[in-house]
Amino acid sequence: MRKKLCLVLGAVAMLSATPMSAEPRGDEPVAVSRAIKQGIDFVYVDPKMSSVARRKQRPQNWLQRILNPNAARRTGAPNPMFAELSRGLQQYQATWGRLPQDKIPAGPTLKSGSTGKRVALLRTRLGLPPEGGYDEALAQAVSAYQTVHGLWPADGIAGRATIASLNRGATYYARRIAINMERAYRLPQGRAFDRYVVVDSGAAEVYLFDRDRRVDSMRVVVGTPKTKTPMMAVLMRDAKANPYWNVPPELVRSLTAKRINEQGISYLKDFHYEVLSDWGPDARVIDPKTVNWKGIASGKVKPTVRVRQLPGPWNSMRNMKFEMPNDYGIYLHDTPHPELFAEAERHLSNGCVRLEDYRRFASWVFGNVPQPTSQFEQVFPLPRPVPVYMTYLTVAASGNGVIFRPDPYGFDALAMPQMFGTASKTALAPEGTERS
Repeated sequence: MRKKLCLVLGAVAMLSATPMSAEPRGDEPVAVSRAIKQGIDFVYVDPKMSSVARRKQRPQNWLQRILNPNAARRTGAPNPMFAELSRGLQQYQATWGRLPQDKIPAGPTLKSGSTGKRVALLRTRLGLPPEGGYDEALAQAVSAYQTVHGLWPADGIAGRATIASLNRGATYYARRIAINMERAYRLPQGRAFDRYVVVDSGAAEVYLFDRDRRVDSMRVVVGTPKTKTPMMAVLMRDAKANPYWNVPPELVRSLTAKRINEQGISYLKDFHYEVLSDWGPDARVIDPKTVNWKGIASGKVKPTVRVRQLPGPWNSMRNMKFEMPNDYGIYLHDTPHPELFAEAERHLSNGCVRLEDYRRFASWVFGNVPQPTSQFEQVFPLPRPVPVYMTYLTVAASGNGVIFRPDPYGFDALAMPQMFGTASKTALAPEGTERS
């Protein structure tokens, strides 16, 4: 593991020294290499990010270390999110870890009025006397368990998902907290930066830190389970107002050329696209009628032209794109679909991060909202590069412990054997919404 993590940390040198691919890619993300197992692995893209990362870091057994004050002191000044999860782990162990961990056999849904051996086992499992049936005290205990463990609705009814969760046992959930602590441990230590951004793709939220204090947050839309937003550290250096959206060559072949053949050249005008001669800095706008779209659609002709969507309310990046040079094509941007931020499930993008309020974000990273002087794309350098840490947390600290969230990317399941060995890779029923 040490060797592999050294390679992940050392990958920054390769990414920094190697120019971006000679092949044009457009404005769409690409997948992180399978060699980087993103259960806990973190890619430090920029040399400055690597310089503040813990060298030769190996996964820590936080279940043991957190209860050892001397070991805890040796970690230095941890990130505030790490400290919150550390306290949450101790509270979880004190509240739920102390309870009997007896298994409850599968069977019908248990609810008010239910009786029998399974109800008695459920009462014992949740720290109540076995006698009493499915009374109000048991319903409240089940509801409290559901709230903490992310089982919705937290209605106090013990259906299949609740019983499966109880049967996992507290050790499983303590390990999930420890996995999230390991990710938070990769965030910057105290006083590493004056200001930085944390994008949490697990929660689909972004947090703004000023001198290690969270001063603002907002909802974001992040990658789907098929197009995951990666865990990495980058430097945001500039933003583009009224950005173009450059269509990736593969999409030009598989989508754009196909639509033009079906609908005619008017397709480009209808959807605000223009065609450029190539991907070079001196590319010129050309007449799309001069392009062999049929050949491109068939795959017989390689698309060397550049197709880009003009700035405007229709553009997928809308008003502003915040750039962070990296080989994965990930960036933060505005969106023409603000209605998606009202959704509880916001794992909907191709991997990039859509901001709920780009103006508020721009005001924080710039000190004001840059005002373009043209309807066309303009670049605004940041006064100072801003570190952006993109992580993935499935456990949130709460006032009296933690609250578990879903694992949409499956990173927790991937991290279990990374941190606790292959024996921890146990097939269990999926977590989430309760079902009877």
